[in-house]
Amino acid sequence: MNPSATRFLVASAAMIAAHEVGDHWVQTGHQACVKGEPGWRGRLACASHCATYIATQALTLAAASRWLRVPLGGRAVAAGLALSAASHYFADRRTPLARVARAVGSGGYLDEAVVVRRPGAEPATTGPGTGSFHLDQSWHYGWIFVAALVIAGRADQAGGSL
Repeated sequence: MNPSATRFLVASAAMIAAHEVGDHWVQTGHQACVKGEPGWRGRLACASHCATYIATQALTLAAASRWLRVPLGGRAVAAGLALSAASHYFADRRTPLARVARAVGSGGYLDEAVVVRRPGAEPATTGPGTGSFHLDQSWHYGWIFVAALVIAGRADQAGGSL
């Protein structure tokens, strides 16, 4: 297998696993509930979540690279993680992703794919089982793919390695 393909597979697997852990286990309840609010309170909660999310991805990439003995270029990893962080922050602020969804014709999915939750629980328009949650997760996976391509395609010319 060619080295770029190997790096892509390692980076993809590590980043997807880290996504699941960082987005669902590492994220705090406060971050999850507040990150989409307007103003500084929401921005700070989202930035804090993205910081722990990217740290989880970085640690997972480093562990996979070392365990499998597949060197990943340091600058390429930094570029891939920066892309992952920016795209994650964009989606998790909620309103920007909803605007994109409506612009491409997926607004009906946002409006119709909702669940009924117990009184006082998370609003029915976000969270697992809703159109908002599914569009959020698919957005993240799409950008993880692109970030893994950045890591794989530039590792041999990016200097340094993990």
